[in-house]
Order: sequence, then C-alpha cells, then structure tokens
Amino acid sequence: MTIADLKISWAEYHALIEQLATTIQKSQWEFNQILCLAKGGLRIGDILARIFDQPLAILNVASYGGTGNRERGKLLFAEHFTNFGPLGDRLLLVDDLVDSGRSLQQTQTWLQTQAPQITEIRTAVLWYKGHSQFQPDYFVQHLPDNPWIQQPFEHYEKW
Repeated sequence: MTIADLKISWAEYHALIEQLATTIQKSQWEFNQILCLAKGGLRIGDILARIFDQPLAILNVASYGGTGNRERGKLLFAEHFTNFGPLGDRLLLVDDLVDSGRSLQQTQTWLQTQAPQITEIRTAVLWYKGHSQFQPDYFVQHLPDNPWIQQPFEHYEKW
C-alpha cells in the first residue's frame, strides 16, 4: 500500500452503495434495467437491483492486469451479456469507479451496436477520479488526487 492508496472496509463499501442508491433515487430518473460491469460493478449492481427492484444484467469487461492487477491494458468485452430476456430501453450502467473513463465510454459505444433498443443510458459509480476524461451521471466520491482504491475484496486476489 502506498501513502496515496485509499483503503475501504466492507462497512464503508456498503455505506457508499447505499449513498449511491440515494443519489439515484433523488434524481427521480426512471430506468428499467441495470447493467453492471464485471468484476468491479458486480456487487454494486446486485445491491442496486435489489433496492430498485429492477432486472440485473452482467457484462464482463476487462482492462486491468499485470503486477498487482494495476496495469491498464486494452479493453476486452465478453461476446454477450448475461440477462433474462432483452435489455430494457432505459439502462443504468454500473461500475465501481471511473479511472480514465475509457471503460464506461467504450461500453456505451459497444451497447449502441449490441442493443439498439436502448434509448437512454446513465452511469453510476462509487468513485470518480480527478484525471478521468468522463464524468458519470451518478457518483458518491470525487477523488481529485486519483488514489489507488483498495476495495475490501482485493485480498482474495492475492491467495
């Protein structure tokens, strides 16, 4: 861990998800589908789907690897997303954070070709880093100093 790392406990993590849900609810935007990006958005998407009682779809996207899983590489998409039935037309796209913004931007472009029925996409994350070229529609914490975020489940990656 470096001095610039932000270490998050399970309690903090769940509190941030609840704050994100409150922010989304206050916007009064009506959506009919949640699509989470795996792996980072899985837990968040699951909880939001339960809170808002909306269907959850999952899209596996990968961009990090290398030493400590901290090196950003080429963005890779799974061939298909996982869901029951067709995706809704008003989609809440969920991930854990916006670092460069590339993942959310490219996912929106990918979705336009894969799911043309979508009429509106809004994005939701817990953390939005200062150097990002993309601002999500909903976020809980803006991090202007761009720390590495140590999420509570990362210790499982070191087994």
